[in-house]
Amino acid sequence: MLPREIDLNEWLASNTTTFFHHINLQYSTISEFCTGESCQTMAVCNTQYYWYDERGKKIKCTAPQYVDFVMSSVQKLVTDEDVFPTKYGKEFPNSFESLVKKICKYLFHVLAHIYSSHFKETLALELHGHLNTLYTHFILFIREFNLVDPKETTIMDDLTEVLCSSSGSSSNGSGNGSSNSAGAQNHVKER
Repeated sequence: MLPREIDLNEWLASNTTTFFHHINLQYSTISEFCTGESCQTMAVCNTQYYWYDERGKKIKCTAPQYVDFVMSSVQKLVTDEDVFPTKYGKEFPNSFESLVKKICKYLFHVLAHIYSSHFKETLALELHGHLNTLYTHFILFIREFNLVDPKETTIMDDLTEVLCSSSGSSSNGSGNGSSNSAGAQNHVKER
């Protein structure tokens, strides 16, 4: 939720940048398993994602290429002073909210791919608690500020329900309670 006396754009910028860094870090833990051979398309279940270049041309690419496009373009945006200003008195652009929505949609694709294609590796590395917590926080944030169309996230509704249910969110907040972790494991097995 937006804290009192905090500018909405500042809050969106701070959280979007933080999510970008955390999702990038989470992906880096499994990147050696996400190769052009193992992930020939950027797919989550039966949904395939395409990258659109600066001219709007649709590009079919491998998952690692897609993630690289996402992370490179988001890095460029969050470090651009004209888009994510860090100096006092500098205004956010009029298009800021739409840019944040685009970033969040792409970051969601990366998280969904990690769950659908690399959760076994995440479990083996014992990083599933971190992933579950990151995912839960991200979903609650994008819902609170209506940053991603719910149709876009339906592909992960079963996992979202397990991790974001009122019983799950009233736990210690770590997102790695045994029932939540088991639910996330079951989610992957069903896919």
